[in-house]
Amino acid sequence: MNNIVIRGGGDLATGIAYRLFKSGYKVIILDRDKPLAIRRTVAFSEAVYSKEITVEGVKAILGRDIGDIYEILDRNCIPVYIDEKGDIIKNIRPLAVVDAIIAKKNLGTNRDMAPITIGVGPGFEAGVDVDLVVESKRGHYLGKVIYNGKAIENTGIPGETMGYKEERIIRALDSGVVETFFSIGDTVEKGDIICKVGNVHVKAQIPGILRGMIKEGLEVSKGLKIGDIDPRGIKDYAFTISDKARAIGGGVLEGIQYLKMERGI
Repeated sequence: MNNIVIRGGGDLATGIAYRLFKSGYKVIILDRDKPLAIRRTVAFSEAVYSKEITVEGVKAILGRDIGDIYEILDRNCIPVYIDEKGDIIKNIRPLAVVDAIIAKKNLGTNRDMAPITIGVGPGFEAGVDVDLVVESKRGHYLGKVIYNGKAIENTGIPGETMGYKEERIIRALDSGVVETFFSIGDTVEKGDIICKVGNVHVKAQIPGILRGMIKEGLEVSKGLKIGDIDPRGIKDYAFTISDKARAIGGGVLEGIQYLKMERGI
């Protein structure tokens, strides 16, 4: 039993999937039919739209059914399957289920889903609804495995980069369909019109590299995070897994290895 199901396919979930895949595990990603990932160049959920995506040499492919899932695994790739509620988990019977939806609350993951269950970030309690929790907040405890208790509560304040916090974030100023004017990896200046949501233009608050941008054509609600700007200005950062995702991935790997040894799985 070497299969691991990850609920969610955004950039943090992708960092987890990458680290587990490179450690020899068979990884399956479950996501919604219209993923809202921002860092789409490094999100395996993008396979829902493009059918396949490769991140740092690891390919993910959209699967249509359980037969597809196992065929994709046999090709040494990561299957992405549309299953927001995780209904297929009972058929796969994985070693572990990792909830990396990053919803700040538990959307249905429980300890009956697999021998090992891990929740990433706030919304989970180790020993109650999942076996372990991995800290997702930037800082000293990022990636820490929590064996009892909860992750740090969500503050709603983005992590700081070069002194910028909320200014880095691009949010929808209205509800409606997203129309983009820049691509991920582009250089932007303060005041540039990055996109339009509904009838309202959204401008960059700082200069830098557009590190993430939600998929054009999606309908979003006012206030939703739809993009982010990296003031460090290094284009490669827009196309590679982040330090945060790698740290969380390391924590998940540690947790799985620990419980395998402890329980003799």
